[in-house]
Formats: sequence, C-alpha cells, structure tokens
Amino acid sequence: MRKMIKINTRPSKENLVGRSHWWGAPDLPADMPYPYVTVGDDDDEDSYPEPLTFICQIRLSDIAALDPYGLLPKKGMLYFFAAIDYFLGEESPLDLPLHNYSGPLIRVIYSEQEDGLKPYEITWEGSDESIFRDAEAIDFDVTDGSYDVFSHGLYGEAIDCVADSYPNLIPLLRIEEDERWGLRFYDCGTMYFLISPDDLRARRFDRTSIEVFFY
Repeated sequence: MRKMIKINTRPSKENLVGRSHWWGAPDLPADMPYPYVTVGDDDDEDSYPEPLTFICQIRLSDIAALDPYGLLPKKGMLYFFAAIDYFLGEESPLDLPLHNYSGPLIRVIYSEQEDGLKPYEITWEGSDESIFRDAEAIDFDVTDGSYDVFSHGLYGEAIDCVADSYPNLIPLLRIEEDERWGLRFYDCGTMYFLISPDDLRARRFDRTSIEVFFY
C-alpha cells in the first residue's frame, strides 16, 4: 500500500459544513449520536459522559477519483474520533492506550449521507464557547506514501516496525505531529488508524485499531 492520499490542511474562513475538514465540529446526520465515553463506573452517581476529540471528517466523493486501491466507499462521510487530548497538551480524564488498541477511546464512523448535515455543537460547561478547535480546510493529492513523507494521509506505508507488527493491516489514516496545533507524540512520532483490507471493503470500521509509534 505504498501510495497515499495526502491530506493537506489549511486555515480557512470558508463555510466548511458538509465538506472535508480537520478539527472544527463534525457535521453529522440528525440521527447519528456523538461518541462519548463514560468516565467512572456506569453505576456510580459521580460518573459522567466525556466526548471523544473530533479529529477530521472526509467527504469520500472528494477522493473517489484519487483512491489508488478502490477500497474506500465512493460516497458518504468518514469521521475520526479519538481521546488524543494528552497529545495536544491538554488535560483529559481519558487515557488512550498506545499499542494495538481497538476499544471505545477511538471511533471511526461511516455514513452514506453527504447532504443535509449539521455541525454537532458542544460548549464548555457554563459557557457558550465551543469545545472544538477552529476547522481547517483539506486538500488532497496522491503521493508515493513512503515513511519519509511526513504528512497526514489515508493509506501509505507505516514505518517498518509497525508494518512488521501488523502484517495484515493497512493505515486507514496516519496522523503526524504538527507544531501548529501543539500535537506531539512524545519526542517524535505518528498515530496510525489501522484496518484490514477485508474489513475496509466490508465497511467494518468498528474493527479499526490504533498504534502510536514514537522514538
């Protein structure tokens, strides 16, 4: 899977509702719930729901002509969520495992719907300020995808030690550290959302796992 659909992000004042974008609020169908994780025991009166951090949404019609392997749906929206606040330099009650993790602290959600979507807004308690970072527009192009291309992207090659540990999985999304966002995977690293080609063809995004590689 050497080729990668490179994700280029840029600050924008455009209306990005219903379009591919990084950060911001996810534009969800009316019947799609936002993914939360319960902090504390379910039967504990002090437990509470904590929203996962929204990373990006990909409008799949934007990349249908670029997909070098034809594994992704041709239409719809693909949403990525994960408990990555720690890597953004923020406090969080959620502690994301680093290796071979496929639990509730990550979510990849696919919807066939591209039209009629609305931003799902969440505000800080006691405030009308949104919890979401400013949305950035996304442009796409196809690159070689080898690991020396330090870019966010879909597909592409994982670094050798990750590829060797997961020979049957491919990167669905790779996220590189980015100083603009204060995003850092320890000293230097990459987060991979990994999936098998068979699960990708079957749209079993619930079987996605993550691996955080760092030096």
